[in-house]
Amino acid sequence: MKERYFQPDTIGPLSGHWQDLFASPRKNHLQPFRINQAALLLLDMQEYFLDPESHAFVPSGEFILPNLNFAVRAFRQAERPVLATRHANSRKNAGRMDSWWSELLTEDHPRGGIHPNLEIEPEEIILKTQYDAFYQSELEQQLTRAGVEQLVIGGVVTHLCCETTARSAFVRGYEVFFLIDGTATYSEAFHTGTLRNLGHGFAVLTTVKHLLGEGA
Repeated sequence: MKERYFQPDTIGPLSGHWQDLFASPRKNHLQPFRINQAALLLLDMQEYFLDPESHAFVPSGEFILPNLNFAVRAFRQAERPVLATRHANSRKNAGRMDSWWSELLTEDHPRGGIHPNLEIEPEEIILKTQYDAFYQSELEQQLTRAGVEQLVIGGVVTHLCCETTARSAFVRGYEVFFLIDGTATYSEAFHTGTLRNLGHGFAVLTTVKHLLGEGA
């Protein structure tokens, strides 16, 4: 069952509550956020997931767009990398995507592009084919070239591509910061399940405002 669990007037208070509820018990021992060592990674903010006419529509997705754009502007001002993935499959590279989902999001799909309201430039887009944005993509090479040590993750879908990529980043040695109010999925249960898992042992859970300051 799909839910619009985020609304403009609830996303802030709800995310703050979840930040307190699911924060790592080891948070005082973790590294503080340092934007000069960080990159922003936004996953699959495509019309396929943000268009109400799409069967893959994420009802809460539209409400994270202002927060993500605030983060984009903050990272650009700090002259730090901003990257966005675009998921696209062929029959050849789909793997188990082909059997799990009723339709492949192909590169020429009419809803395959990044949503026009996300402030992303074409050169910032990375193609990916699996939940894990690191898998057979250019992501890690770009992060290495930029000297990135901390990775801030937002986008859709929270419990699939966002969570899988956060785990993969952790395994590769990145300090992961996961945007509670900058990710969205199909239900509150899926969203909080990811927060509970990642907060326990993979990522610092944060809101955009808490991470980047007032104005978000």
